[in-house]
Amino acid sequence: MATPMETFQAEAPDVASAFDRLIVALVASDGLDARTKQIAYIAIKAAQGDATAVALHVPLAKGLGASRAEVRDAVLLSLTTSGLTGVMKCLPAALQAYDAVDGAA
Repeated sequence: MATPMETFQAEAPDVASAFDRLIVALVASDGLDARTKQIAYIAIKAAQGDATAVALHVPLAKGLGASRAEVRDAVLLSLTTSGLTGVMKCLPAALQAYDAVDGAA
């Protein structure tokens, strides 16, 4: 069974390719450092209640030097914009992902 991304790439290859180029351009932009971008992304995805994306990006943030407290607070910020749902879905996923990378730091 294909992953959602594989389905996207198979069904809309031109759009998927354009999306990939957008991501490359955003990563290359110099307004925020890579660590801050990952923390911001975690906060945004938590506000959307996307625990899968949060869990995938937490190890990237940790690898760039983000602390457990920074990851926690990024998720908690969604309380003021999106209510409790994102926190309930994403805080456990975020902290488990953080602790799973070479143990808690």
